[in-house]
Amino acid sequence: MPSQPTEPPNTKAASTLLSSYDDLLLPLINAPSDRPYVIAQLGQSLDGRIATPSGESRWINGKSALDHVHRLRSHVDAVVVGIGTVLADNPRLTVRRVPGRSPARVIIDPNGKLTPEAKCLADDGERCIVVRGDHLPVAYAAETLIIPSTNGGLAPRAIMQGLFKLGLGKILVEGGASTVSRFIDADAVDRLHILMAPMILGSGVTGLSLAPIAKLEHALRPPTRVHVLDDGDVVFDCDLSGKSEG
Repeated sequence: MPSQPTEPPNTKAASTLLSSYDDLLLPLINAPSDRPYVIAQLGQSLDGRIATPSGESRWINGKSALDHVHRLRSHVDAVVVGIGTVLADNPRLTVRRVPGRSPARVIIDPNGKLTPEAKCLADDGERCIVVRGDHLPVAYAAETLIIPSTNGGLAPRAIMQGLFKLGLGKILVEGGASTVSRFIDADAVDRLHILMAPMILGSGVTGLSLAPIAKLEHALRPPTRVHVLDDGDVVFDCDLSGKSEG
């Protein structure tokens, strides 16, 4: 997930995005209403790294990429992150860099690692839902969505259906890379935005890590559009709704 900046919103970049990249959001805006519609995003370097070997990840992506992620948030009903992202980055998951409303915040926390100090649990009037695998008591004020554990984890499709039943139809899976990967492997993502920064790390933590394939013909080759942002980051807009292979 792109790191959260501390400086004021980049209004010029936000204005440019609003006028030049509306087509990126059209599939989301026009999403079907009779099922969950899921868009996922991942920020990384040119060589597919999301952090250095020491774990440093802030500022890989530029301001325009962050503006874009906030635009995605402003057009969905819920933003989903895994507990690893919360513990590592402590994100607020609100809309601040562009005009728009903040979505419901959803934290996938199978083993109860979330603490009351997490910023995403702030009592700011926005809905917060914690996805758990059990009914154990929690020490924070948030809704709880219980999803039965399957093969030691919580099935992405079951999570999406559970959120849909709670009235959350348009969903952004924002991070981290392992959560995004699990959702893609489960065929639970309609659209994927990879935000590529013009940076080469040469080592470090890789981004997507999907189930291994034996032949190139089994690789995903989704229809993809490319958009260059103001400060050089590139959005790869991948249509995964058909899961095209070969």
